Amino acid sequence: MKIAILQTALVWENPAANRIHFEEKINAIDEPVDLIVLPEMFTSGFTMHPNLVADPMQGETMVWLQQLAKEKNAAIAGSLVITDKGNFYNRLVFVFPSGEVQFYDKRHLFTLAGEDKKYTAGKEKVIIDYLGWKICPLICYDLRFPVFARNIEEYDVLLYVANWPNTRINAWDALLKARSIENMCYTIGVNRIGVDVNYHIYNGHSQVQDYLGRDIIAPQESDGVFIATLEKSPLLETRQKLGFLNDKDDFEIK
Repeated sequence: MKIAILQTALVWENPAANRIHFEEKINAIDEPVDLIVLPEMFTSGFTMHPNLVADPMQGETMVWLQQLAKEKNAAIAGSLVITDKGNFYNRLVFVFPSGEVQFYDKRHLFTLAGEDKKYTAGKEKVIIDYLGWKICPLICYDLRFPVFARNIEEYDVLLYVANWPNTRINAWDALLKARSIENMCYTIGVNRIGVDVNYHIYNGHSQVQDYLGRDIIAPQESDGVFIATLEKSPLLETRQKLGFLNDKDDFEIK
């Protein structure tokens, strides 16, 4: 599976401007890819004003994503602010080339910024089947909670999208590598760059790790599109050879 990760700055609370910016970047990808990954809250930045930027699931941003996925014949994933049945969600949407949509609502809301006061937490872990791969999508702060991410479903890929500031970027790097190693899976981390209205600085470090925590795409700090190919056979062969997942603890998430 060939993936493209998009690392760039975001225009604060301006969905229209961000859609234009990302469409230009996506259309500039000059080789076929299977999956395109955008950062967390890619239409707005990490805002605590969801009422200013929220889209419904049948809104302008979702229609735009579905059209773009069809045109590029690639799935597109990223999180945005969604309003649904009177609540606001930090929702990661996974838009298939067919236009079908699956989604994951952020489980661990970032209380330090008051995200829990503005958004409704998700309750379900989601596994997405795509091109014979099992993908587990998660969002930013979820990275700090390994129990929820634990690979009890035999997924192949962990996917994190984020607005993770540079003051704690060492944790981002370390935890992405740890999640790869402990779950014996590919791990994709897509972060933003730039400065937001709250003067938080983001230096990216978007990256892809293999199932042993080795760099496929080393942490990046520049604006750009970075492409990697994930191979399933060596993943399965390594799992069978080492057998670490066979010894995992049994538990239930409630």
